[in-house]
Amino acid sequence: MRHAEKYKPMYFPAPEPCFDWVVKDHIEKPPIWCSVDLRDGNQALIIPMSLEEKIEFFKLLVKVGFKEIEVGFPAASETEFEFCRTLIEQNLIPDDVTIQVLTQAREHIIKKTFEAIKGVKQAVVHLYNSTSVAQRQQVFRKDPEEIIQIAVDGAKLLKELTEEDGGNYRFEYSPESFTGTEMPFALEICNAVLDVWKPTKDWPTIINLPVTVSHSMAHIYASQIEYMHKHLKYRDGVVLSLHPHNDRGTGVADTELALLAGADRVEGTLFGNGERTGNVDIITLALNMYSHGIEPGLDFTDLPSIIEVYERVTRMKVYDRAPYAGKLVFAAFSGSHQDAIAKGMLWRETHDNEKWTVPYLAIDPKDLGREYEADVIRINSQSGKGGIGYLLDQTYGIRIPPKMREEVGYKVKSVSDHGHKELQPEEVLDVFRHEYVNIADPIELLEVHFKQDHGILTELLVNENGEHKTYSGRGNGRLDAVSNAIKKNMNFNYTISTYEEHALNVGSNSKACSYVAIDGDDGVTYWGVGIDDDIINSSVLALISAVNRYGSDTTEELED
Repeated sequence: MRHAEKYKPMYFPAPEPCFDWVVKDHIEKPPIWCSVDLRDGNQALIIPMSLEEKIEFFKLLVKVGFKEIEVGFPAASETEFEFCRTLIEQNLIPDDVTIQVLTQAREHIIKKTFEAIKGVKQAVVHLYNSTSVAQRQQVFRKDPEEIIQIAVDGAKLLKELTEEDGGNYRFEYSPESFTGTEMPFALEICNAVLDVWKPTKDWPTIINLPVTVSHSMAHIYASQIEYMHKHLKYRDGVVLSLHPHNDRGTGVADTELALLAGADRVEGTLFGNGERTGNVDIITLALNMYSHGIEPGLDFTDLPSIIEVYERVTRMKVYDRAPYAGKLVFAAFSGSHQDAIAKGMLWRETHDNEKWTVPYLAIDPKDLGREYEADVIRINSQSGKGGIGYLLDQTYGIRIPPKMREEVGYKVKSVSDHGHKELQPEEVLDVFRHEYVNIADPIELLEVHFKQDHGILTELLVNENGEHKTYSGRGNGRLDAVSNAIKKNMNFNYTISTYEEHALNVGSNSKACSYVAIDGDDGVTYWGVGIDDDIINSSVLALISAVNRYGSDTTEELED
């Protein structure tokens, strides 16, 4: 990088120590949430939403639980004005929801804004003018007293028009570019506006302190907010609001620290949409609180549906690793991560643990409408035995014995590695079936019969390389008898080292799944799996599958 010397800090720290927020370790309650998706978010879109799309998005925001929604800048365009009128005239605003409209501190814009909200049950009229040093010097070319006068004149007009209209309106004032404003001046202009409105606890005013452009680290903003919190007039009648943008990637941190510093309210958007790098992401903020045991007051239990509407009407995309919402944020590809998650989930099943403590997962995906099977364990060449075993268990009810998992893991990872792709659950199942389940070459089981005769006597009708044959043998139990019959007729020598079975509880309760491991003369362990409606048949099929895999390897060695 070159020319760093051309930059200097453009923020103004609090003029006195303001660090009471530092000793607080968590946010105790959610703020008042205000969505600005339909104004700030919409104006940042390449193709702004149509009237129909804005109505659909408004209904989504209501469903999520927002009680304050900034619906637009009515004087900015005919579409904005029409949207506001449509909400009012078609009675689309629930009684417990307050719409908010934005206006510059300019007479004709303020009057147009009041035309847009006429007849609404309740509204917030959001007045702003820019106060930063850069804007005062370069854009407006006015001194501080003139800037204050603009705000005061606007505040007076809001009050006069409200008295004339008789509407149920509350007021909001934003010193735009607050973080680039000297803090004593920001305080002076906010207090001048408050002196016009004279808010009370029963008729509060919103003072909104935006990070219009992010200039500083998050602790600076928190100290600025604490300074204003301590020195604003009419504080009992002031709702102290935040509106952080994300230029430095610290929008969430700015907001969380500022809430500790005394703020009451947050303006932001779903998924952080907005000008430049966007507004603060309300979903991340709300779910951060939720992960600390605080009910945020917004409902994101069906996050996939919210994403679908958002992406369709805004034509924006939710990044795959966006906190909580991205497709991959709960996905574990790493073998060690998958193993830890699988063991953590098993721990929850076997322990009376009310709190969520699963490794690597800050929040339960099911709380957001996500599925463990599709979202958590993702299989590629980096995956491990624990994750693959967990996926087969959770998705298909196949509980691979611990001793078998490593081998299955290598088989599945090899397919992924050679194909250079992620494997879907059904592809993992296909690999498992192809390699281990009901293997019928060179021996295919056709029938098996048992009878008690000094132990167990068995007869197997098999198809061996296209020829029907009958094997017979005797043993201490059914599987031992079948094994002795195979050894006698095929000249194989091996030892059964593992046998396990379970019912398949996913898909069909009537099937049984058996696992057999045999140790061959070559020193290698061969696994076979049998799945059948009958538990005895499934165990025989598992043994034959293992023998066939042993025989296949032996044949390959002889051919080599």
